[in-house]
Amino acid sequence: MTSVLLTEKTCTPCRGGVPPLTVEEAEAYRVQAPEWMLRDEATRIERTYRFKNFGDAFAFVRVAGELAEAEFHHPDINFGWGYTTVSLRTKKIKGLHENDFIMAVKLDRLASNIA
Repeated sequence: MTSVLLTEKTCTPCRGGVPPLTVEEAEAYRVQAPEWMLRDEATRIERTYRFKNFGDAFAFVRVAGELAEAEFHHPDINFGWGYTTVSLRTKKIKGLHENDFIMAVKLDRLASNIA
């Protein structure tokens, strides 16, 4: 892992054939995304964002979708009044990849810009 900030990176296509991150590697990446929790034996990360209302939650979902398309890395998103829960994992390797943490820190930045 390099010392480059994850917000400065872009997701790279993962075609499989690479091992998922170990728990230790995932924890090292999580230093840059501390609000994200390791789930399912460290095969995915998840965070719930809180917003003032449904409109702000929906606005976040919209910009998160645009980011996902730009990065070619698509999270699972669940939202409702005042919250959005995002779950990330790299399906091709059935676990975590650096891309998941790149998306996490970029989503954190987007969320901080929502009213």
